[in-house]
Amino acid sequence: MAADIRFLAAAIAAEINARPEQAAAAIGLIDEGATVPFIARYRKEVTGGLDDTQLRNLSERLVYLRELEARRTSIVDSINSQGKMTDELARKLAGAATKAELEDLYLPYKPKRRTRAEIARERGLQPLADAIWADRTADPAKLAEAYVAGEVTDVKMALEGARDIVAEAISENADLLGRLRQHMRNGAVLKAKVVDGKQEAGAKFSDYFDHSERWATVPGHRALAMLRGWNEEFLTLSIEVDQDDPSPVKPAHRIIAATFQIGTKGPADLWLMEAAGWTWRVKLSTSLSLDLMRELRERAEEEAIHVFARNLKDLLLAAPAGSRPTMGLDPGIRTGVKVAIVDGTGKLLETTTVYPFPPRNDIRGTQTELASLIRKHGVDLIAIGNGTGSRETEKLVADMLASLPASSSGVKPTKVIVSEAGASVYSASETAAAEFPGLDVSLRGAVSIARRLQDPLAELVKIEPKSIGVGQYQHDVDQGKLSRSLDAVVEDAVNAVGVDLNTASSPLLARVSGLSRSIADAIVLHRDQNGPFQSRKELLKVARLGNRTFEQAAGFLRIPNGKEPLDASAVHPEAYGVAKKIVAACGRDLRSVMGDSGALKALDPRQFIDEQFGLPTVKDILAELEKPGRDPRPSFKTATFAEGIDEISDLKPGMLLEGTVTNVAAFGAFVDIGVHQDGLVHVSQLADRFVKDPHEVVKAGDVVKVRVVEVDAKRKRIALSMRKDGGEAAPAPRGADRGAPRVNPKQMKAEPKGASAPGALGAALAEAMKRR
Repeated sequence: MAADIRFLAAAIAAEINARPEQAAAAIGLIDEGATVPFIARYRKEVTGGLDDTQLRNLSERLVYLRELEARRTSIVDSINSQGKMTDELARKLAGAATKAELEDLYLPYKPKRRTRAEIARERGLQPLADAIWADRTADPAKLAEAYVAGEVTDVKMALEGARDIVAEAISENADLLGRLRQHMRNGAVLKAKVVDGKQEAGAKFSDYFDHSERWATVPGHRALAMLRGWNEEFLTLSIEVDQDDPSPVKPAHRIIAATFQIGTKGPADLWLMEAAGWTWRVKLSTSLSLDLMRELRERAEEEAIHVFARNLKDLLLAAPAGSRPTMGLDPGIRTGVKVAIVDGTGKLLETTTVYPFPPRNDIRGTQTELASLIRKHGVDLIAIGNGTGSRETEKLVADMLASLPASSSGVKPTKVIVSEAGASVYSASETAAAEFPGLDVSLRGAVSIARRLQDPLAELVKIEPKSIGVGQYQHDVDQGKLSRSLDAVVEDAVNAVGVDLNTASSPLLARVSGLSRSIADAIVLHRDQNGPFQSRKELLKVARLGNRTFEQAAGFLRIPNGKEPLDASAVHPEAYGVAKKIVAACGRDLRSVMGDSGALKALDPRQFIDEQFGLPTVKDILAELEKPGRDPRPSFKTATFAEGIDEISDLKPGMLLEGTVTNVAAFGAFVDIGVHQDGLVHVSQLADRFVKDPHEVVKAGDVVKVRVVEVDAKRKRIALSMRKDGGEAAPAPRGADRGAPRVNPKQMKAEPKGASAPGALGAALAEAMKRR
């Protein structure tokens, strides 16, 4: 086992920019059941300071490499059982670094159905194929005459059988497959064409009716759009290589010839060259094209998953409005606006439904009822869902607030447009039913909207990450990989912020390092039966929560105003001794030292190092004592939508507006400017310089200033710009990745709210994205 870990650590270390001993230590901790957040935060001495990103990459690669090793063992056992293992083959199998390489080597030994080559061997034609390989000066037709007998009725049939045997030998050569695959990766072109007769039905894919680009540089979002068109049978996709090479002998043929030392002089050489060309056309080009198509999908899926994960992280770590009484409004036209009031802790106080829009048009009654609820519950914030009817609802609320007397503090409630992505999923979930068993499903969404303004992280963890809607093509990618990636993001976000042990819901607690859903439920049950936890140590009284779980979870759980002041901080209980030594060195009470930056900065961290805790941990403790329980999230702010700009028809080119970034993709960012349709800021319009990655400039939740470039009201698309110079996009620097398309602002379009594809890529991709 130790040898296996050393081997895996050596393979992973270079990939994550670490030393093998660091990787080995991290693998050991993971195998013992430690979580990535716990290792990153509390085991820095053990891993040499590997951060959470390095550890996540290590964890993912560890899974792949262990699967690779399991497959390697299976293949070795299979070949050994056949009695066909050689020293050379064993060496190659041991050196294979990818699953594809392993499968290439295993191909000749893989059990398969009866092939044409096998039939030819049964007819006695293996010696003919061997003779042609052996004597390149011989005439294959002459050699074949000796094999015309029985089922082999003529020379042509004999030579076809020999060709089948030769083709199998060529197509099962692992070294050749590797060279041909790389040749295709370097020069292949992906071509898309419309299926005849489906131009009208497949109009959403019209950008790809006659499209081609280099396989190696196809951006992930375009690849997934074309693959969707292919799956829905509107497009045909092909991968072509060497199409522009004018020579009669194509480069692929020359690669095969060089591998098998096939010349061009003797009759057998010429026959073998023809056989090689036939093998390429009939067998290899097809199978390798499918390999490249799979690689393209995997590459595109990886990019899409990365985009989704990054946006989800930004959304989860968005600024919380805080513990303030909040009114949540879930807009609706015919069905009414759902209203929910929650107190500063998120506890539901009251719900109702108002009908200010057709057919009832009870505007005055609605405003009176909302004003009454605001006064009754001391509402500070009004969260308005951004779905259908949001701007109408916002205007209604604005008019009501204008006539509402200020509170005793002289401040009126603040209205905020809030993304309601996933609210309907939460409303119908088991979690919502358990929280509000007697509440109508439609009203649960209003509660979620209110709470996600108070604390986005605490509320959004209740929703399956895939339903939050900040990805591109999430339904087209490997759902297992997507779930693992998004779950990791949620886990990292929750543990980076920390959780109040006495107020957190079971779904939030379940995301804490080391806690399962059943343990989280047990914590809530214990809390309900015994009252709030007074210290972290009381966790050990929870059913089925043992020392190992306590070790993993305790540092991420907070108890404000508890018996032990350190329980409100990120200092792990195992390190309380070090923290108290630091406090003793200050000569003051712990509560007075916590937050005193001057006193703590005057200390030398090295004097508190001991056998268990090194300098990294001591520095973390000092930082935590300076700002105990600090929240890594930014301070709360919200976009102010322009008054009178409620519909897409109100927009005019040149308008300067404020909005909130709702989604960031490889091709740009989508911005909510309050007109029911998110506008697109194409990557070329994000800054007055070349931008390779939109995330360098913006992230989900950012409040930004944008200029309207173009409005297509008919197709409900809005092109926006964040450039200050008002000119064309800056050119890419020499050598920069030009994978993302760069378009003229006039070509840019925007997607309907909630979509995640670039209108700049045209109707096909835009419409494809609607189906995500």
